[in-house]
Amino acid sequence: MRVTQSMLSSNMLRNLNTSYNKMAKYQEQLNSGKVINRPSDNPVVAVKGMGYRVDLDKNEQYQRNMGQAHSWLDSTDEALGQAGSVLIRVKELVVQAASDTNTSEDREKISQEITQIKQHLQDLANTKVGENYIFSGTNTNSPLFKADGTIQTATDLTGLKKSIEVNVFDGIKMSINTEGVDLFNDIDTFMGELEDLLTSGASGKEIGDKLGVNSTDGTNQTILGLDSLSENVLAKRAEVGAKQNRVELMENRLQLQEVNVTKLMSKNEDTDYAKTITEMATAESIHQASLSVGAKIIQQTLVDFIR
Repeated sequence: MRVTQSMLSSNMLRNLNTSYNKMAKYQEQLNSGKVINRPSDNPVVAVKGMGYRVDLDKNEQYQRNMGQAHSWLDSTDEALGQAGSVLIRVKELVVQAASDTNTSEDREKISQEITQIKQHLQDLANTKVGENYIFSGTNTNSPLFKADGTIQTATDLTGLKKSIEVNVFDGIKMSINTEGVDLFNDIDTFMGELEDLLTSGASGKEIGDKLGVNSTDGTNQTILGLDSLSENVLAKRAEVGAKQNRVELMENRLQLQEVNVTKLMSKNEDTDYAKTITEMATAESIHQASLSVGAKIIQQTLVDFIR
């Protein structure tokens, strides 16, 4: 086969262009920090990279859900803690009202404080996180107690005892609310009966006999009922505490997953700088050698060709 000057020139230019493209590829990898910069560079790596990014996006959403769970659970725990403290104060007032050392004016003041405590407990039952009522089940737009002081019922609203669940991991949901309608209904009923008794004008002995404060035979039903309410509040707080512990465990799991997925994604597509720089230097050396040899093979002018 006859090799012409044109063939030599064409082959040299094609090889030089290939060399330029190779150096450009290495340069792009060094500049971007990625071994691929478009799916066509390596479809398999690109598909894996998209999968890792989906996992990271989902992880980010789960961590945002964890923040929402913390907000709900912390607010619930705080409200129940205040309710428990208030019930302790109610017990002190019950014992105080049953004493004949108090005048009718003193019992009137106790009655007024009981009324305010009752209203405060209703306010705690209507605790909100943002614009959501946390003790109303899935009816987060409606308060547990109405404006007239009566509690919502199933006939008023559905979903009062339903759970609000958020996704905390792939295929894992967690309830972040606490059912409060039964608890606060029992407390409000007790407070209403106590308020009626204190406003009836009864004497300290009559109040003590009615409440069972003066009993010595273990029939102290009012005080026992109040203790039962306090225990119910503590049980709800224990439930909230268990959920808070689980949220922390899930947060640790999500953080570990984020680290692992990020590591896999980096291994899949990040540039190995030492290797790429070496290959870049090698390609540059080959390119310079090609230019030097080509300059000697290819005649640059007609005079050089004639000579």
